[in-house]
Amino acid sequence: MSEMKNLIEVQHLQQYFPAGGFGRRRRYVQAVDDVSFAIRKGETLGLVGESGCGKTTVGRTMLRLYEPTDGRIIYDGKTLFDSGRVPLQNEDGSVVLDDNGQPRLGQKTAVDMLPYRRKMQIVFQDPYASLNPRMTIGDIVGEPIDIHHLAANGKDRHERIIALLEKVGLNSEHANRYPHEFSGGQRQRVGIARALAVDPEFIVCDEPVSALDVSIQAQVVNMLEDLQNEMGLTYLFIAHDLSVVRHISNRIGVMYLGKMVELADSFELIAHSIHPYTRSLISAIPVADPVTARSSHRIVLQGDVPSPLNPPSGCRFRTRCPYASERCARETPELKEVTAGHWAACHNLDKVE
Repeated sequence: MSEMKNLIEVQHLQQYFPAGGFGRRRRYVQAVDDVSFAIRKGETLGLVGESGCGKTTVGRTMLRLYEPTDGRIIYDGKTLFDSGRVPLQNEDGSVVLDDNGQPRLGQKTAVDMLPYRRKMQIVFQDPYASLNPRMTIGDIVGEPIDIHHLAANGKDRHERIIALLEKVGLNSEHANRYPHEFSGGQRQRVGIARALAVDPEFIVCDEPVSALDVSIQAQVVNMLEDLQNEMGLTYLFIAHDLSVVRHISNRIGVMYLGKMVELADSFELIAHSIHPYTRSLISAIPVADPVTARSSHRIVLQGDVPSPLNPPSGCRFRTRCPYASERCARETPELKEVTAGHWAACHNLDKVE
């Protein structure tokens, strides 16, 4: 893959949620802690890991659906959030000014973010809960068009809605129906049409196929790939299933308990993973051939995932890692480039078999 410009970048992203207590005894769920990566324009970055590892939180925080606790978010060279209090920029590169004419620092307000809402969209995981049951499909898909004033008149709005439905494999008669009249796969297509309504550049696909049957999963994933090729979209594809992620992603990042532990090209990660947690995930991928399945070695991790309220010191994976040492308890491993384009966070890579 040729070198391309980064469309979106997160640096040392941190997302803590308050979980009770006061003052010094206040507790926080450390959902995302010091995560950094970039997504190139036109590529798909897959994000995988166990439930509760922070995948969805990363995606929502990137879109500023959650306000970050710390770190920096950059979209197409423009800073959307910076805890370091640097001046923010408009789309044209000029500095954002406050009511007193002074540079605004730290983060864009909801009004400042409105132009970026058109460029950054999300497809939610649950196709049943993410659609308003009181609205017709036409109104659901048309709502973003109304908010961003993209239609010149009612006829133009209707034509846009029909074109969007046809783009995702539905037809004009579906516009007058309600969500409860559709299957899960059709509802997810409606969710994708809604995301496409504002002609975005970047879409967070938050486990868009996890609630669907396997055959429908393949249809939706293939449709997302076709849309990417047709519209030049950039994806953050979040999922549990490594086999699905491997199919659609150019690169894959692996998260564990709020940390990025490995990041590499899709083929490189599957064929030459180096972090013990990634190897365990890959060994759990089902194999269709029974002969191959019997001969394959399954890496079963011992123990449970620690609580993000009180994560282990040092390396967060050390309590389940067969290669953990005293250093792992003292020092948090940095995400370092082990080979060209292959990053991993582990003190004992030389010991991993």
